[in-house]
Amino acid sequence: MNSSGSARSEVRPRWTDLIIRSAGALLATAVALAIWFLWPVMHEDPFTIFIAAVIVAARFFGFGAALLCTAASAFTLWYLAIDPRFTFAISSRDLERLAVFIVVSVLTAGLARQRSRAEARASEARENMAAIVESSVDAVLSTSAEGKITSWNRGAELLYGYTAEEALGQHISLLAPPERAQEVEANRVAFVRGESIPAYETERLRKGGHRVPVLLSISPLHDRSGRVIGSSSIARDITSQKRAEEALRRNERLATAGRLAATIAHEINNPLEAITNLIYLAEHDAERQNQHLHAAEREVQRVAEIAQQTLGFVRGDAPSPVPVTLAQTVGEVLQLYSHKVQEKNLDVQTKCDASAIIQGYGNDIQQLISNLVINAIDASGVHGRLKVHVSRAREWSNGHRSGVRITVADTGSGIAERDRAHIFEPFYSTKKGGGTGLGLWLCHSIVEQHGGWIRLRSSVEGERSGTVFTVFMPQTRETGKAA
Repeated sequence: MNSSGSARSEVRPRWTDLIIRSAGALLATAVALAIWFLWPVMHEDPFTIFIAAVIVAARFFGFGAALLCTAASAFTLWYLAIDPRFTFAISSRDLERLAVFIVVSVLTAGLARQRSRAEARASEARENMAAIVESSVDAVLSTSAEGKITSWNRGAELLYGYTAEEALGQHISLLAPPERAQEVEANRVAFVRGESIPAYETERLRKGGHRVPVLLSISPLHDRSGRVIGSSSIARDITSQKRAEEALRRNERLATAGRLAATIAHEINNPLEAITNLIYLAEHDAERQNQHLHAAEREVQRVAEIAQQTLGFVRGDAPSPVPVTLAQTVGEVLQLYSHKVQEKNLDVQTKCDASAIIQGYGNDIQQLISNLVINAIDASGVHGRLKVHVSRAREWSNGHRSGVRITVADTGSGIAERDRAHIFEPFYSTKKGGGTGLGLWLCHSIVEQHGGWIRLRSSVEGERSGTVFTVFMPQTRETGKAA
């Protein structure tokens, strides 16, 4: 029962649709006949109005309806419109004209059907695209050339907190923090010139003023003549990604602090031993007691300084960038690892410009240099050579920015070519004894955070083997996308 009922319910719409299409074709023929009958000027060439009827039938009811309309129109022309009327007698000339009408009508119906199908496919594609955009979890919106918001999807509502009614017609600067107004205008000028803006990390404002980190990309929109009429932008919330990266940074700081444990124990042991000796001397040498106690106080201060330097690796960043003297930072890092240098009897060559100063986060820069130095020490063999150079520099490109170049080189075994492409990826390590695989990734992140770059040059060819890391840090810390 259910199966046959279902079959009948499926057949019935097909018959209904066939009846509607057939009726539409016959109606188009009837309308054409009425126009021919009521409009005397059409009596001179009745074929024109009936071809129009075939086109209408093909456009609205399909190719089958157009064929039916062609047959009905041919019959009508033959019997009613071509002299002698109301008879099937016809001259050979009119028969040729009628044959041409049928051929033209069929061809026209075919072309009309193809156009209808193309329009239907285009409409379906537009609807699918609109559905994809609307259901996207990313914020997808468009703006006019003047920067006014013209479309707003569901993802934009979720990310920014504004409904479409609230956002449409507003200027795009509504979504940007005040200090990024220049960035928004620079983006607008770029897409008006027809330039696409590749994805970059920036900040945007939610309704209520809450800041959210996003990955933003912008593309120009063109009309049929190629003129830029606006832009389309896609923003993705990267809050979770940022939190994960920060967790990895903290884990790496803790791992670094663990690796430093032996170093700190060695560094603190010497002043503690000296303090013990000085206190003993103070107890047994009353005449020079103050001198011994002052010396012991200096050793205690030395212990405090070592502990303070160690804490710098596990503390968070300062609230704002500060002037960082790179030569001083290099000296502190080399002091921390001095016993490792002595164990391998490394030849350490330093050349640091005391005037090489940048605006940045001291803890991060100390972490950067520390990771590069400890990697160089680990890679070096006994009696190897370690070079650390710091100098003021200027880029050849990118606006010829002024800054500082840091070079850390070793004479170790080098990095294999297959590893170089992955060396800055998280959790990728070339150390056979383990390692977190986060050190160089963290270095890359710190350098990018300061708007600089890091490059690698390495060789595994015998005596000429070794690795050189070169870092450029601009004098002024840069974040996000330059305006």
